[in-house]
Amino acid sequence: MRTAPTDRKHPGRRTGRSGHWIDDWHPEDPVFWERTGRRIARRNLVLSVLAEHFGFSVWVMWSILVIKMGADADGGPGPAGFALSIDQQLWLVAVPSGVGAFLRLPYTFAVPVFGGRNWTVFSALLLVVPCVLMMWAVRHPELSFGALLAVAAVAGVGGGNFASSMTNISFFYPEKEKGWALGLNAAGGNLGVAVIQKLGAVVIAAGTGTALARIGLIYIPLAVVAAVGALLFMDNLSEAKADFGSTASAARRGQTWIMSFLYIGTFGSFIGYSSAFPALLKNPALFDRPDVALSYGFLGALVGSVARPLGGKLGDRIGGAKVTVAAFGVMTLGGLGAVASIGPRGGILDRPSFGLFFGSFMLLFLASGIGNGSTYRMIPAIFAARGARNGGTPDAMLRARREAAGAIGICSAVGAFGGFLVPIVYAESNKAYGTIAPALWVYVGLFVVMAAVTWLCYLRRGAASTQPAPTPTPTPTSTQASPQALATTTR
Repeated sequence: MRTAPTDRKHPGRRTGRSGHWIDDWHPEDPVFWERTGRRIARRNLVLSVLAEHFGFSVWVMWSILVIKMGADADGGPGPAGFALSIDQQLWLVAVPSGVGAFLRLPYTFAVPVFGGRNWTVFSALLLVVPCVLMMWAVRHPELSFGALLAVAAVAGVGGGNFASSMTNISFFYPEKEKGWALGLNAAGGNLGVAVIQKLGAVVIAAGTGTALARIGLIYIPLAVVAAVGALLFMDNLSEAKADFGSTASAARRGQTWIMSFLYIGTFGSFIGYSSAFPALLKNPALFDRPDVALSYGFLGALVGSVARPLGGKLGDRIGGAKVTVAAFGVMTLGGLGAVASIGPRGGILDRPSFGLFFGSFMLLFLASGIGNGSTYRMIPAIFAARGARNGGTPDAMLRARREAAGAIGICSAVGAFGGFLVPIVYAESNKAYGTIAPALWVYVGLFVVMAAVTWLCYLRRGAASTQPAPTPTPTPTSTQASPQALATTTR
């Protein structure tokens, strides 16, 4: 099919199709990128970050709510009227992570079906639902634990936003800038964890059910603002086709599943630790510091979020695999420090050290944030290198970008399940042994294995390349005939 004419006032935008659709998009062309592409990509990135940020906040809002929903020292209802055990609190923060992980695959497919801009509008408005349900639930302490789990599960829709956002933005930027752009996009979303944990701590300081509900009153209008911003200023790319075929093709690549495993160790650790950290600080079996949980529990998520773009930037410059191996090495040290900090039960030091515990987790957050950026940088680089090996033609590189987008959806979904597993492993370890030391030893072992896998698959001689592929030299075919080579037509 032939494409409709483009609007001369807005290069690249098709006038014969409603909904802010762009059919002519070729960011690898330096001239197009400097004259038109960079401005459009930056505008979409800013709005994507905003929507994803609020999505993350809603996704993990239960991590701060549960601090006020625990039982008092005698096992009776606390200030908010609930009497949840530490294990129940960890389950409440784990379930939304699991639901969010599950939703990431369908959210990835939503971009080609509805368009990145259109789906951002819908997914932002959808955040209103878990906020309303939460506001109702925290006013009813008589609710069963099962009912609370069901309500918390709905917050998982905020976790799905990440996959659609990252898939969409990956198409807007050229290969040489993908690491930085994806790192910024993800960091803006990840910061939503820190913001909700700090803002929520301030809002619920009064400790009543009414105060808990105020979090919803804040995020409902913010979700509407994000939706309106996306409606007015974002664009849909026809090229953004992480469709079933591309994702199925990506699923057949061993690299996709290797990267999914590594992403469990980076992002899974980040979101799992972020969700569980405030509850761990409050745990009577550890240091029982609810004051620190409310005042400083957000710092871990903040450190990890700010570090994420750095990981992407370092991946652009020296290679994502090198940065990832280093990140797993530092995470191993952080895990060992956390084990030592809990004293005799950890089997390293003779007495507990809260300072070492807090510092070790900050190191874990820092390294996981850097690893998030570097592993995500590896995905498009691996597939771009594959496209270059297949000839480097516009069609080959387009197929590579679409497979990479499908791989991003798969990796983000699999990796996010780490956010479900981390709190659950803590809960089960605490329940069975009265300490989280066994859980921490499991994590240390996994970090060592993941570092070894990264080196074996991507750094030893003859391993798959994770360096950005060379930018193809623009030709008349790749720049002037791009509607046929680089875009898809209306269905």
